[in-house]
Amino acid sequence: MIKLKQLVTTLGLALVAPLALAQACPDKNVQYWQAFPPGGESDLSARHQQLVLKKKCPAIETIVQYKAGAGGALMWTQMNQLPADGLNVVGVNLPHIVFQPIEGQVQYKTADVTPVFWFHYTPDILVVPEQSPIKTFDDFIKAAKASPGKVSLGGSGQNSANHAAHERMNAAFGVKTIYVPFKGTGDMATAVMGAQVDGAMTYTAFAINNKTRIRPLAVAMEKRHPLMPDVPTFRELGVDWVDGAYRGIGVPKGTSAADRKKLSDMWMALNNDPEMKELAAKSGFELVNVGVDQMDAFMRDKVKLYTEGAARLNLGKK
Repeated sequence: MIKLKQLVTTLGLALVAPLALAQACPDKNVQYWQAFPPGGESDLSARHQQLVLKKKCPAIETIVQYKAGAGGALMWTQMNQLPADGLNVVGVNLPHIVFQPIEGQVQYKTADVTPVFWFHYTPDILVVPEQSPIKTFDDFIKAAKASPGKVSLGGSGQNSANHAAHERMNAAFGVKTIYVPFKGTGDMATAVMGAQVDGAMTYTAFAINNKTRIRPLAVAMEKRHPLMPDVPTFRELGVDWVDGAYRGIGVPKGTSAADRKKLSDMWMALNNDPEMKELAAKSGFELVNVGVDQMDAFMRDKVKLYTEGAARLNLGKK
């Protein structure tokens, strides 16, 4: 009898995510706007979600569209011009939406962006091309110190998580390397693979998905990544650094509270789907579940954290 009860409980739990997602399905197609070009982590995340949503909500399509430029700022500047109908969803990123307005070169403010769900983060990681003579993090530091201002590292966007991580590494290890911003990770990947830059400050997803073409040197996690067990953490290298970039969805500011809640619940169910968990793990994404009910407190904490980080980077100071 006990085994039967355990089996029923297990089956019941397995059905919760698909059932919840089916109940949250919209009755019309969803327009899913991306702030970065195809080929990067944001695009990969959207494609994962599109795949699972189609299986769970077969009556509708999730249409991925792109409005890339200015490190995501082009899309975020225009997102409040989209119909506030609960069917237009915009990919949003932290710390980008805090750093960019502080820097002062964009036409939006952090308060103009309305996130409704944060679904994962990707830890920072330092990589070099597979053909690079740099084999270890120690090799990298030696090369950077031997030629100050010569070693170049690509990244996704100006005043982005990659940019912040690059500056943090320079300060923490006493080196001077050059940051080269690209429109998105896809563009950066081309430059790294072609050795047009000496390496990149990027995310674990990029390292995992390109493991035969790049060499990871150090990762900003509490423990070594299970898919990269030979790569040391920055903590092992003497710096208390556990950080990365958050990805989520936002909506036009005029979207009703009811529609915000419905989208938040749909993405929560999506995140809890077994297939989504498997896809995320294989890609190096660390899932989080921050919905509308937790959003105000989460954003207060992150805005404070990244505002302090921006001050250390001298963002917005002439």
